[in-house]
Amino acid sequence: MVTYFDATLTQISIHYSGNKLQDEFYRLSEKPLVLEDDTLSDLLMQYFLKPFEKGNEVYRLSHPSGNLELNELFHFSTEVFSAAENFHENSQQIVKHLYDVSGHPKIKSGEIYVVHFNDLQIEGELHQAIGIFKSETKEAYLKVQPDENGFNLNYEQEAINIKKLDKGCLIFNTEKAEGYKVSVVDQTNSSEASYWMDDFLKLTIRNDSYNQTNNTLSLYKKFITTQVDEEFSVSKTDKIDLLNRSMKYFKEKDQFNMDEFSNEVIGYAEGIESFKNYKKSYEQEFDMPIDDSFAINTAAVKKQARVYKSILKLDKNFHIYIHGNKELIEKGFDEEKNMNFYKVYFRDEQ
Repeated sequence: MVTYFDATLTQISIHYSGNKLQDEFYRLSEKPLVLEDDTLSDLLMQYFLKPFEKGNEVYRLSHPSGNLELNELFHFSTEVFSAAENFHENSQQIVKHLYDVSGHPKIKSGEIYVVHFNDLQIEGELHQAIGIFKSETKEAYLKVQPDENGFNLNYEQEAINIKKLDKGCLIFNTEKAEGYKVSVVDQTNSSEASYWMDDFLKLTIRNDSYNQTNNTLSLYKKFITTQVDEEFSVSKTDKIDLLNRSMKYFKEKDQFNMDEFSNEVIGYAEGIESFKNYKKSYEQEFDMPIDDSFAINTAAVKKQARVYKSILKLDKNFHIYIHGNKELIEKGFDEEKNMNFYKVYFRDEQ
């Protein structure tokens, strides 16, 4: 988690980057921006940093070769952290690098803000940090102003909504040897936007308890919803029960243990073997090891609980939410109506 109660914005440079494939260009400012308005400074801090308050994932700068020195952002960040007077020159180099990797036709042009912060907090510690932010989406705003006849109405066509940061990253001056701590925001969530994390920053996920928990729950959900059907004959109610039991395990336990989880949640030898093989294939394909034992992170569990669906959808007429004992719901077939049915047992109607 990132918090900015004690943070100060010490330097900011604003540039512009277009889409290289569309023959758009970049524009670099000659010198940093001087902020003399405290209100503007506060608004910028809110615009840049508030989206990071809800994030839990921590990343690392990396390089496919394994040589961290070849990562452009690692080089530019190290230059700035070593000497603050190098800030503006390196901000220009950062934008040039961003422009070079903007090769997808759907990548939007926009302003780039490169910012230096002091005393920005991540995981309870204050650090110097570099922020890189991109504003792509512009909106029209109405402006109402009083005049001698009552009120005057005007508008601003290409304005920026400070509650909608499109893209951003924070690089913290800590754990340099591992690629620094990096936090990321990317609101586009589209395939062409992977250039921000993969091509521009070249990030890998830090393999901590949050990511171990998050990855294991994601892996298990994918196993139940896709792989199980290929190997076993499992009803939809049984699959929902398997998902519910896994979430119950993660909510009640402090420590994950693969053998314990497999026996308590899956419960039969063929399914356990299939899940462990599925896990090995995932680790090899994505080069992302998942430990057989780790501390369960409650924030990751809460995140996954929002996407773990326990809903049985019946045509377009009914949704049945299954939260507990699957033995209280039975499936059958009515030959007279030539339709399937579910019988649900309960004690009290609420």
